[in-house]
Amino acid sequence: MPFKFGLRTKLLLLSSFLFTIPWFGYQYVWEMEKYLRFGQEQTLVGTARALATALHERPNLFNNQASFLPTVEQGKDLYGYQLKQSIQLDGLNNDWPNIEERAHFYDQRQLLRSTTVPSKTETPSNKRSINTAENKSDLNFTAMLGKYDKYLYVFFEVVDNQINYRGKNARSIVNNDHLTISYINQQGVFNRFIISNKKSGWLDAYRITNTINNLPAIAKQIQGTWLETPVGYNIELRIKLANIGEKFAFAIADVKSSEITVIGSADPSNEDSLGTILVPSPEIERIVKGMSYSNSRIWVVDQHGRVLASAGDIKKADGVWQRSINRVKKDSWLDSFTEHWLHPLYYKILTKPANNFVDKNYDASKLQGEHIASALRGDAKSHWRLTADQQAVILSAAYPIYINNQVHGAVIAEETTNGIRTLRNKALEKLFTAIITILLIGALVFFIFASRISNRIRTLRNQAELAIDQHGRITAEVEPSTAKDEIGDLSRSFSSVVKRLSQYNHYLENMSSRLSHELRTPIAVVRTSLENLTLQTLPTSADAYLERAQTGINRLNHIITHMSEATRIEQMLQQTDKESFNISQVVEGCFQGYQQIYPEIDFTFDNSLSIGSGLSKNQDEILGSPEHIAQLLDKVIANAVEFSDDNKISLKLCKTKHQLQLTITNNGMLLPDKMKDKLFESMISVRPQDKQAQPHLGLGLFIARLIVEFHQGTIEAKNHYSPDGVTIEMNFPVKSH
Repeated sequence: MPFKFGLRTKLLLLSSFLFTIPWFGYQYVWEMEKYLRFGQEQTLVGTARALATALHERPNLFNNQASFLPTVEQGKDLYGYQLKQSIQLDGLNNDWPNIEERAHFYDQRQLLRSTTVPSKTETPSNKRSINTAENKSDLNFTAMLGKYDKYLYVFFEVVDNQINYRGKNARSIVNNDHLTISYINQQGVFNRFIISNKKSGWLDAYRITNTINNLPAIAKQIQGTWLETPVGYNIELRIKLANIGEKFAFAIADVKSSEITVIGSADPSNEDSLGTILVPSPEIERIVKGMSYSNSRIWVVDQHGRVLASAGDIKKADGVWQRSINRVKKDSWLDSFTEHWLHPLYYKILTKPANNFVDKNYDASKLQGEHIASALRGDAKSHWRLTADQQAVILSAAYPIYINNQVHGAVIAEETTNGIRTLRNKALEKLFTAIITILLIGALVFFIFASRISNRIRTLRNQAELAIDQHGRITAEVEPSTAKDEIGDLSRSFSSVVKRLSQYNHYLENMSSRLSHELRTPIAVVRTSLENLTLQTLPTSADAYLERAQTGINRLNHIITHMSEATRIEQMLQQTDKESFNISQVVEGCFQGYQQIYPEIDFTFDNSLSIGSGLSKNQDEILGSPEHIAQLLDKVIANAVEFSDDNKISLKLCKTKHQLQLTITNNGMLLPDKMKDKLFESMISVRPQDKQAQPHLGLGLFIARLIVEFHQGTIEAKNHYSPDGVTIEMNFPVKSH
């Protein structure tokens, strides 16, 4: 069967367009996010501009930052990282963060000098070559600088296959392995120090001065530890930042028996060759710290991109929108339902901003990027980038710092889009919740409305079906609706139509009895006149006319009798009291009578309800009228005899479940397919012209149906084949005992 589209289904399908509302809402929020990002970009550029304005034309902030160099040389121009905690001077590197990434490696490529030292106990002819394997130096080391509070911390991890300590009574501090550190202080004075230890432990630091005899003086400016390791030794020390200017260098000397190898950042003995050192500026940091309350991470870099100062945490720099979101957790049942049921559904589409993302610029010493290069050229610019793990989007805005109309640095302000994304998610959560609520309420209202309309139409349909039975008779009235809508108008129209049809059907049902009553008097007059004419002397030629007139009167009387029979049967059935009787005996008696009435017909009767079959005699009792059952059999047998081609008619009586089944079968003309369901209606006949010897109004099987329905049974006509013919099947309910 094809799928039936009811009103509810159609209304639900029509209302499905409401599901486009979430899509439009989703697109609207995305557009809102674009405008918020644009606003965040402009705000962040304003933050960078504000800080750059505070740093414009203040050269004193950059004098000690080596920011005026045209170029910087890696390994020579040094950078001191900002440390998060103080360093314990124990010679170990476990409290130095990311030392593998931040430390610079020095080897023979940074060789400052390599000389041969004549031995005091050997003649010049016994001097060993510096190219022998015994004297060849394997010196290399890594160095890292860091700033914490008021100190500059330096860590050296030296690889040396043979450590040569200073002798206990030795006056020289350079005939052994040693570290040289030189710098120019903030007053412009050149300072040089040598760390020359007699053993592993606290540093022996000496300041090289120009005093009498050029004797070294013990230096208290440097504190630290010399720690021997399996591959060499570590040196960890600190110097006050107040003593250091912008020039700095260090070198480690490896002294063998006949060779001195010196490797370092620059020649510490030559004031003009010293490299630079850049440490985060305290003055600039104090200014930058005030801007960190803007929920942004701030960087200040020099013209080479090296970080002069920084403030703020990028993981907390999520924009001002994040702070405006109410994070107070509510305990209402609706909020609990939304949190536990709707949010997991929403976040199949949405993504939560990550808080534990990885930022490649974290603790960077030098920042690079197109926006930074543009700012250092004098053009402010912003830049969007993904973090290394692609979990967050970072917005950077760079603005140049001018000193004497020249760019000497830039301010970089950074924020993530987590605040906007969180705000977007909150907006979408509220939007989706509102839309889902509206859709559910709307769908429920549509369903109730459609159900109401459907129920009213179904009620009207049921009333119409109950008002007219399957045979077209009006059996009840349609109750008119009092509603003022179209369905109410339709109900009242149906009620009016059914009332008019009921009156018309009543007129038609009584018309046959009226006609019979009205026609019998003129027929009697005509019949009497014909009888009187037969008593008169008439010409012989008039006999034929009298005979035809008498035949016509008889046919007309037969028709009137049949017309009134159906009405009479209906009235009689309404007044007949039902009784219990044995249908088997009634059929058996009628069967014997038919054998005498129709001697030319071969009747057979198969009665499985006979006493000889072993069944109880009460099994073939039904409730009704035996006289009318006999009349029923007369109508059906007469019809079967008329349509039988081989003069054979069979009757069969049996029990099926809780019913008694009586079938009458004849072989002959088949019923038309379109007439099977209409055969038992009034005025229906399928007789061909050659079988119309007597007038037939199609009331025989109609009367049979009335009798069967009086006994609460059913009657049906079926075609059978091989040979062809018709079977009339009647079923009667068995009387309950």
